[in-house]
Amino acid sequence: MEILYGKNPVLEALRAGRPARKLVLAAGVRDEPRLREILEGAAERGIPVEETSRRRLDDIAHTEHHQGIAGYFHARTPLSLDELLARVRSPGLLLVLDGIQDPQNLGALARSADAAGAGGMVLVRDRAAGITPAAAKASAGAVEHLDIAVVTNLAAALTRLREAGYWCVGLDAAADMRYDRFDYTSPVALVVGAEGEGLRPLTRKRCDALVSLPMLGRVASLNAAAAGAVLLYEAARQRDFRAG
Repeated sequence: MEILYGKNPVLEALRAGRPARKLVLAAGVRDEPRLREILEGAAERGIPVEETSRRRLDDIAHTEHHQGIAGYFHARTPLSLDELLARVRSPGLLLVLDGIQDPQNLGALARSADAAGAGGMVLVRDRAAGITPAAAKASAGAVEHLDIAVVTNLAAALTRLREAGYWCVGLDAAADMRYDRFDYTSPVALVVGAEGEGLRPLTRKRCDALVSLPMLGRVASLNAAAAGAVLLYEAARQRDFRAG
């Protein structure tokens, strides 16, 4: 089981049809439309709702930022890379994360990927953030609607993507090519590196192209989530905002 917390993550998990054992509601939580939809969805599916104190819900969710609701959901099984490729609509648009460590950044990137119509995400299994409840909360539930593959060797995964006809485009602050000069209308995998470190050397070598964002102010770069969102929306713009 996996405990999701927050109104959007719980609501989107229910909308996506994820099986749940029960929901836990804090006594006295304010009534509002999202909460009503959650409770109606639980009733329709026969999911019990248990009322408890806010302090006990803090303990269940391991955070105070649960917005008065949590749920015991069955964990999702990640896809293999080939399973993900089989699900993506043409022309494919994938987001590949090279060692993102912060669940908040991971969640924000997932939210941007869903909003920009990406067909899915590729994550690294080791030394990187996974789809935790904190990441689900940061994504506002977007992870429930994204196909996600988890790989053990990112360099090998990029080689497989290239074999499948994808251009692998890495975001690199030192790249000479500006991000909006690349043609993203073909199948493309956008590769975003870890916070502070960027792309690992082997990941950089496996990319077909490297692009950068122009920085007009005094800071050296955007954070990974913001930079990834810019790249995703440039790809979506070039595709006339058609989902991939």
